[in-house]
Amino acid sequence: MNKKRIIAALILGAVLVYKHYIDTKDNSSDKENHIPKGTQEDSNIKSFDFLPTSTTKQIIKHRYYTLSYSEKHEQAEWVAYSLDKKDIVYTNFKRPFFIVDPKVKTKSADWRNYKRSGYDRGHLCPAGDRKFSKEAFNETFFTSNISPQKHDFNAGIWNKLEQKVRYWAKKYTHLYVITGSILTDSNYKTIGKEKVTVPKAFYKVLLDYTQPEIKAIAFLLPHKESNKPLYEFVVTIDELEKITNINFFKDLPDALEEQLESSKDYKKWSFR
Repeated sequence: MNKKRIIAALILGAVLVYKHYIDTKDNSSDKENHIPKGTQEDSNIKSFDFLPTSTTKQIIKHRYYTLSYSEKHEQAEWVAYSLDKKDIVYTNFKRPFFIVDPKVKTKSADWRNYKRSGYDRGHLCPAGDRKFSKEAFNETFFTSNISPQKHDFNAGIWNKLEQKVRYWAKKYTHLYVITGSILTDSNYKTIGKEKVTVPKAFYKVLLDYTQPEIKAIAFLLPHKESNKPLYEFVVTIDELEKITNINFFKDLPDALEEQLESSKDYKKWSFR
């Protein structure tokens, strides 16, 4: 009997060790890819695919953000990533050169398209959101992550929104951020030999998936200088989905998705 008990104990121990190895491996993978998963803290959401739908069918997964690339417009239709409180640091890394994204099969636009165009190389996933490591910072300098932006817009109201997103990440602990440009209109201006589209508007969608109150907010900003307060650019996610033909939170529970996407109540977010 003692011998059988010893064998049973050894087997149980081996099973527990293997389970711990698998759990640790899974958690390490999630951390490495910087992808949020459901926890007890956000049990109303559980674990779901945070990525929006892609109208281009060319989804590129980098280590610290994911994008949907539009070859027609030579830029991403959206870039998506998680932004945690711990990500907000102020390390001063040297800015690298912009380079073509090696993962885009059709090749992303060369940075020279922007040269002497009169437009900034505007980040969609801001370099300022990825200062927690040099690798993450450098990854934001793929040309698939930039879009032509007027300087007064890029350095003005758009920069103000990016700073506000970082403020909210620190305040609310976890955010999921989706940033893109409106590419569904016609008669676009283009720049460079590759005819990179100059968008007429840009947007951000934010999901705060922490308890006790899960909330979301969307902004749609015309591509021009503005001194208006940010809350004047708040729109419903439903409105944005109609404009972009993108489904932003397709895997949320239906009731929660309807509640979040139909509301434009910015009072749940601090605008101070």
